[in-house]
Amino acid sequence: MKRGMKYIIVTGGVMSGLGKGITAASIGRILKNKGFNITAIKIDPYINIDAGTMSPYQHGEVFVLKDGGEVDLDLGNYERFLDIELTREHNITTGQVYQTVIEKERRGDYLGKTVQIIPHITNEIKERIRKVAKKSGADICIIEVGGTVGDIESMPFLESVRQMHSEEKEEDIVFVHVTLVPLDTQGEQKTKPTQHSVKELRSLGLQPDAIVVRCKEPVLADTKSKIALFCDVPAAAVISAHDAKDIYYVPTLMEQEGLSDYLMEKLKLTPREISHEWDVLIEKMASIDKEIRIAVVGKYAHLGDSYISINEALKHAGVECGCRVKTDWIDAEEFERKPASIEMLKKYNGILVPGGFGVRGTEGKILAIKFAREHNVPYLGLCLGMQLAVIEFARDVVGLKDANSSELAKTEHPVIDLLPEQENVKNMGGTMRLGNCEAILKEGSLASKLYGSTTLIERHRHRYEVNPNYIPQIEAKGMKFTGRNDHRMEIAEIPGHKFFFSSQFHPEFKSRPGKPSPPFLAFVKAALQ
Repeated sequence: MKRGMKYIIVTGGVMSGLGKGITAASIGRILKNKGFNITAIKIDPYINIDAGTMSPYQHGEVFVLKDGGEVDLDLGNYERFLDIELTREHNITTGQVYQTVIEKERRGDYLGKTVQIIPHITNEIKERIRKVAKKSGADICIIEVGGTVGDIESMPFLESVRQMHSEEKEEDIVFVHVTLVPLDTQGEQKTKPTQHSVKELRSLGLQPDAIVVRCKEPVLADTKSKIALFCDVPAAAVISAHDAKDIYYVPTLMEQEGLSDYLMEKLKLTPREISHEWDVLIEKMASIDKEIRIAVVGKYAHLGDSYISINEALKHAGVECGCRVKTDWIDAEEFERKPASIEMLKKYNGILVPGGFGVRGTEGKILAIKFAREHNVPYLGLCLGMQLAVIEFARDVVGLKDANSSELAKTEHPVIDLLPEQENVKNMGGTMRLGNCEAILKEGSLASKLYGSTTLIERHRHRYEVNPNYIPQIEAKGMKFTGRNDHRMEIAEIPGHKFFFSSQFHPEFKSRPGKPSPPFLAFVKAALQ
């Protein structure tokens, strides 16, 4: 007999940015290691329908799922830690919930009743959670409630999970609260913020079953006892989540703290098949003794979260190659202001230009691509990084001095352009190519060697394409388009170069610890040499 769905609800207090997403992903991982099938949901209390229109300055990277869902970057962590593929349904926002309820009201579905937050909004939230959990076929669904306890926008979601607590069997739902234990000027661990956070949670009718404590140093036994006493949880349920050397060490740390045993006891679960896959990964990471330096030339250079999937994909490739990848995020506009500063790229083993939208910094990125091509430095271009590589080649090798993208400037030679079928659809969503698309690879090409196949499926997020009218001129001069989706170019490479590979898709979204993305792995190998 199939047992009922188990739910683990992860909430956070004190302040945002404590690492609820990593905590939720790590809980999932330690339970997956015990043989359970895990899925995850991220609740975002903002009114946006999804993360697609949100600025990386405000929200970090927009992570793209296989079905084209543009979601919060925490779903990227879930996919990487749990080695699963999620869909847009796994990211629930206030905007989606209210939009659906208002549409139902307009259709008359509520039969003239007054539509209210309780029960109509909360019922919609619970229905979405249960539907996604059931559809996944998982044993355990982890739900991260974004924001912090006490935020006005989080209230309907916290009320929904409070209702779920009384509707589900006691052994089917567990609450994990993530809080902060700061150090005072004498280095003493202070529990008052955690006490206040739990008090706030309890005032909403929610009692945590476990408290994951973020602290710089390991949480002392006395501190744990104090939190247990004041917050009414067993001392064994106070988990130290102190700063780790890397996020991939966090599941191991939580396992050592006894969290998986405690959660399984609460959920009345017994381990199935124990996996040591994660332990092998950690051992590999611990034994790394080489280092390479990669220059990532982008627009949001000072915001690591804007390129989090790229960072992780480089790390996955590095672990596989037995080397630490040190990434320096370089502001492309620096090269525009001082072209001579391009010489700084000499000290790097590889150059990467990521995706992005808008004209700012593009000429600086083109200078970096030119440097990589002319100095035979390994180059990896992603999305806009491929388009700019085509523009640079068209200008400097083919001789089309005015070559550009019609997205970026008016130009006589739009080597990057909207395709004819896109011309009539001017709204952003209507012309974006999002999610999984297949590409056919040219036999014998670098692309086919990397993927070990003549086809691939990767995720996309872009509007403009390589203009097919210019392909004969460009290929005649040595740049080859070795991956195609009908008349859309997917991969551009330069044979004979140490490593010059660029893709219209985003391979970083499918990279996993222990299963690095093929282009990233090849790029890091080339950089090592």
